[in-house]
Amino acid sequence: MSNELVALVTCPPEKAEEIAEALVESKLAACVNIVAGITSIYRWQGQINKDPEFLLIIKTSRKVYDALEKKLKEVHPYDVPELICLPIEAGSKAYLEWMNQSIECVG
Repeated sequence: MSNELVALVTCPPEKAEEIAEALVESKLAACVNIVAGITSIYRWQGQINKDPEFLLIIKTSRKVYDALEKKLKEVHPYDVPELICLPIEAGSKAYLEWMNQSIECVG
């Protein structure tokens, strides 16, 4: 099983850079791409909502997942932030090595 993950997180547009920078600065992500201009339609507390959001594509690792989730809860404004991780099945050896060197296991 690969250690490398891509994590997907949605957030309000005005918080995207702050969240991305917090994850990279704390070495819980090697890179975060910010995809602007998405619309999320979802059910929350019995109501259907439709909100503009940004999508964060986070390159990270299983070894820091718990710390990443904790940090995300600290910096994300939502009560229940989306955090979905997908394993990286294959990728450029050089890129994956760079990812692993950029991420630091905390604690």
